[in-house]
Amino acid sequence: MSTAAMCPVDRATLPLAESATTLLVFSDDWGRHPSSCQHLVTRLLNRHRVLWVNTIGMRPPRLDLQTLRRGVGKISQWISPRRPTAEQSTAPAPRVLNPRMWPWMQTPWQQATNASLLERQLAPVLNEQRTPVYAVTTVPVVADLIGRLPVERWTYYCVDDFTQWPGLDGDAIRSLEDRLFERCDAVIAASAVLQRRAEERGCPTSLLTHGVDLEHWSMGDRVDSATTGAERSPQVLFFGLIDERLDSDWLNQLDANVSTGSISLVGPCQTPPRTKGCQRVTLTPAVPYADLPAVAARADVLVMPYIDAEVTRAMQPLKLLEYLATGKPVVVRDLPANRAWADCLDLASTAEEFVRLVRLRIGTGLPLSQRTARQRLLNESWDAKAEVFRRDLLGLPAGV
Repeated sequence: MSTAAMCPVDRATLPLAESATTLLVFSDDWGRHPSSCQHLVTRLLNRHRVLWVNTIGMRPPRLDLQTLRRGVGKISQWISPRRPTAEQSTAPAPRVLNPRMWPWMQTPWQQATNASLLERQLAPVLNEQRTPVYAVTTVPVVADLIGRLPVERWTYYCVDDFTQWPGLDGDAIRSLEDRLFERCDAVIAASAVLQRRAEERGCPTSLLTHGVDLEHWSMGDRVDSATTGAERSPQVLFFGLIDERLDSDWLNQLDANVSTGSISLVGPCQTPPRTKGCQRVTLTPAVPYADLPAVAARADVLVMPYIDAEVTRAMQPLKLLEYLATGKPVVVRDLPANRAWADCLDLASTAEEFVRLVRLRIGTGLPLSQRTARQRLLNESWDAKAEVFRRDLLGLPAGV
């Protein structure tokens, strides 16, 4: 819903060079981890001014070390925003904004407080812009900003069903998302399940599945040959967020049925799996995105042992195409987003089937049929996805 008339800008006097648009992005912290939104927006930096708003997380604060660390990090952002390094300053980058926000959003009062805080801090920045502003958000916490900021068009880039996300207040998220669906101009969904969910609420929704950076993931081919060729035990690898969505029973059964090697879970850990007593399951903290191809190259099989639940049936795992791009065998839970790539990987519906397929691929490696089918990845670049993303954000017809 256009609100530009609320805070008009005289664009008739704009120089031709400034006739482009400004993108206002509400999402997770810029540079914290390579989300799909960051992949897409990075490829638009040469064409648009970008104001990237680092938002607070949607997980209610708790009395634990993880919340303390995150809170300290946020306060540090507010007090002394990070300045780009000399190397970073030469590359296109967004202007990163760190508005102060209230860390709770469970009640209407808390949601209204956040909307007022954001409006007060962002409106002056937007009024300075000499080009039309188009907003996109991956989080529903900004639902009440629509109609209060000088924005031409609002798009909800729906990447997950946050109402079902572990550790979040589903009712509070649902109330915010309901208002966002009602007020936004467009919805982009990352999966067919999310697309249907939005359309059931009366929102015309376009589908944009995740892309992959094939050049980045081919870097794993250059792993030190001495390390690759050395005698070693098989390694089964999962990389990504470690939380309640991982199936502990599957991991336990795999541990009990693999006689050598390791089962490595690499990534930030919100909730460790129940694998007490497992001899081969190891947890490793997150490694930089640049190092992940080398980590994957040392594995024999990549796995996604997710539970079968509403939250996992709705998601489009960012790592799915990244797994396939490594050239390694991939064994995953049979979920809707994975079925489109069934000819490129192995789907498992039960723990027994999962164990059997992992053991099979440790022995056989990637079959030729799957390797050939993965040629489809050439059509899934982030560059191509970013063009579609840009068109949908600006409300342009296909081909523009």
